[in-house]
Amino acid sequence: MESDELRIGTAEREEAARLLADHFGMGRITPDEYETRVTDAYGATTLGDLRPLFRDLPQPHPGFFGPPAYAQPTTQLPMYGPPMGDPYAPPAPMPYAPQVPIPYSYRSKTVAGVLQIVLPFGVGRFYTGQVGLGLLQLLVVLMTGVGVIWPIVDGIVLLRDGGLDAQGRPLRP
Repeated sequence: MESDELRIGTAEREEAARLLADHFGMGRITPDEYETRVTDAYGATTLGDLRPLFRDLPQPHPGFFGPPAYAQPTTQLPMYGPPMGDPYAPPAPMPYAPQVPIPYSYRSKTVAGVLQIVLPFGVGRFYTGQVGLGLLQLLVVLMTGVGVIWPIVDGIVLLRDGGLDAQGRPLRP
């Protein structure tokens, strides 16, 4: 028995009607064509009755028609890692970098915070190696008398949360 002579059921008719509705929604067929094709789809009894309804339409077609004639055979994707049984092949690339603990700075957050509070013109930032921030705090304190608040608040934050040295390492607790 040829495939066009195979009988279809309600599920196949409903799938064909749903796909015709998709094509209608995309503007590929007019309302009159849609009505005629859906009526023919619900009246179909074999696959051969449904094929002409999709002959002039692009994909998607009903899945029970089988793969399209122009479908390329699937190829296997390359695998990562050495071939099986090859002990001399290089190892497969790692999908992520392992977590490496960041070493502490040899400078202390306590010393930096106390220096910022006791000598409020950027001395704590000079101690941590952040010369640019230290110079900026020094200039703000020298230019305005109210600027002394910034180094004091910065010292409190250093004592509470710590900070980083010039190399980006966390200050020692």
